[in-house]
Amino acid sequence: MSAARAIGLLLGAAADGVINQPVRPATVLGGRYGAGLAGGLAVAGLIAERVTRHRPLAQALSTAVATWAVLGAANLASDGTALARDLEEGELDAARGTLAGLDRRCTESLDVIGLSRASVESVAQQTNDAVVGPLFWGAVAGVPGLVGARAVAVLRGLGRAARPADVINLVPTRYAAALTVTSAPVVGGSAGGAWRAWRRDTAAHPSPNDGRVEAAFAGALEIRLGGRTVYPHGVEELPVLGDGRNPDAGHVTRAVELSRVVGWLSAVSSALLALLFGRRRRS
Repeated sequence: MSAARAIGLLLGAAADGVINQPVRPATVLGGRYGAGLAGGLAVAGLIAERVTRHRPLAQALSTAVATWAVLGAANLASDGTALARDLEEGELDAARGTLAGLDRRCTESLDVIGLSRASVESVAQQTNDAVVGPLFWGAVAGVPGLVGARAVAVLRGLGRAARPADVINLVPTRYAAALTVTSAPVVGGSAGGAWRAWRRDTAAHPSPNDGRVEAAFAGALEIRLGGRTVYPHGVEELPVLGDGRNPDAGHVTRAVELSRVVGWLSAVSSALLALLFGRRRRS
């Protein structure tokens, strides 16, 4: 059944880029009914995995549909591109509105540099939460892993399930950072810079996971991220990530390109991981 799972992951990832319907679950999980929808998807995932356990074609199809339903790569690319365009054209209010849908930080007082920094950080974090994490857990646990990982990410975004999110993201955040190092040269970035920032700058971060993918993005794009960040609950002084220049709209565009490459590498490597897990279960 590992081959069916691998094929489903690849088909779902491909469908995410082709069939980007605004009404699918990935686009509304963070809304008013996000928590309830996330829980419903998790239960549906458990049922689907059990029903299709001995039916390869059905398992491939259910995995593909679940992957398409929860994956957020296409929406992230669209939002990131809109942010870069608005920043380039000086439409800061529009950029603040788009950013508010991706990140919980306060955006009202952010200038162009602050919005650019926040945009790159959000693209990096969402690359992990909405793409790499679900694909990784989909490879490990099938449909329940896909929807469960996305559900936990949504709940964390709503200010809940912080500890479960820390546990679930221990491996995927490092996996995403490693993929960022690998992907950096594809978009003209620095693999060495991504590696150094990831390993050096996240040691002082208060979270075991947060900041790792952001640091890798900062090093890859040769910019500085992190630092003072204002949230509704107060101000957090976060570690400075990277040692380059301040980001601008062009770096947001490159962050989106980097996110795309990381997403595709994640899809392929997750399919391979699903095959590996399947072989180990049979041995």
